Amino acid sequence: MTELELLRRAAELSRVHSLAGEGAPFGAIVATPDGEIVAEGWNETFAANDPTAHAEVVVIRRAAQALGRFDLSGHVIYASCEPCPMCLGAIFWARLDRVVFANSRDDAARFGFDDAALYEEVARPLDRRRIRCEHVPLDDALAVFGEWARRAGPA
Repeated sequence: MTELELLRRAAELSRVHSLAGEGAPFGAIVATPDGEIVAEGWNETFAANDPTAHAEVVVIRRAAQALGRFDLSGHVIYASCEPCPMCLGAIFWARLDRVVFANSRDDAARFGFDDAALYEEVARPLDRRRIRCEHVPLDDALAVFGEWARRAGPA
C-alpha cells in the first residue's frame, strides 16, 4: 500500500471504531517500509476502560505480538492524528523508524482533543507540575538497575 492508502486506512479505522463507541476517533497502522500492514489499531479507551488504550499504543502492542519482539525498528507507524506525548513516548520506546500522521495536534485541539497542557507539563520541573511528583532516592531500587546491567547489559 502507498503512504496515502495507509493514512486513509488509519482514518477509516478511526471512523468505524469511534462510531461503534469503542473510543475517540483515532486510528493507527504499523507497516513495513514497502507498505505491508503488520498491525492495525484504534482508540479503545471506552471499550477497555483503559486511558492508555490510544490507537498508537494499541497498534504497537499488536505489532510487537505479531512480530514476536518489542523492537519495531524497520517499521513505520501511520496515524490518523499527530501522536500525543504518551503515544510519542511509546513510539520512541518501540524504536519505530518514522511517524506519518494526517491530522495535526492543532486540528485535534479544535475538536476538543487538546494536548497542549500535557506538552507543557512534561517540560516543567518536578516541583512545578500540576500532579505532585516527588523523587525519593532508594538504594534498593537503584540496585535493581545494577543487577539488570550486569545480567543483560544496558537497554
